[in-house]
Amino acid sequence: MPDNDNVFVLDHPLVGTYLDQLRDKDSNSENFRCQVRRLGHMLALQITNDLNTKEKICHTPLTQTSEQVVCEKVGVVPILRAGIGLVDPFLDFLPEARALYLGIYRDEKTHQPVSYYNKLEETQKVAVAYIIDPMLATGGSALAAAEALTEWGIDKIKFAGLIGAPEGVAALHAQYPDIEIHLAALDENLNENAYIVPGLGDAGDRIFNT
Repeated sequence: MPDNDNVFVLDHPLVGTYLDQLRDKDSNSENFRCQVRRLGHMLALQITNDLNTKEKICHTPLTQTSEQVVCEKVGVVPILRAGIGLVDPFLDFLPEARALYLGIYRDEKTHQPVSYYNKLEETQKVAVAYIIDPMLATGGSALAAAEALTEWGIDKIKFAGLIGAPEGVAALHAQYPDIEIHLAALDENLNENAYIVPGLGDAGDRIFNT
């Protein structure tokens, strides 16, 4: 694991069970999506642990009390297309969050990110943005997303993904050291084709059965 306080890997007995089925080459798309949802819920719960709250009066059937409720405007920023698989788990915990999609793909020859969809400027700003993408491989797509959000004026940005490579973590933190990275697993390295090893294959293909 990189020596960085801003890298957080899920630490729970259930994680390995879900990752085992997620990585298994024989898991069908239905089972794969099920594990994505489960790990997505765990990531969403972890990444939101520092959201600001305010006191709100609540009237129960018996009396009046108060609770601390989230008061920050949150943006969930999936990177198309694989990031779509993590949207619902995050919105389950953050139903009032805005889903702000960014279209970024990796050129298979250069391994560089190519941006093709960005409507952030047409949206009301949020206080905190969570970039969500199943894989943090070279870090190119996450970097492009962080740059777009920074240019939009967002100061508090975090990344959530299922599997990460040390190379991707290092690349993202080289330019944005303050961005927290939340992962279900941090794998060994990238291979010559910039795929995460041991990894789980192409997350988008496995989520959408293509």
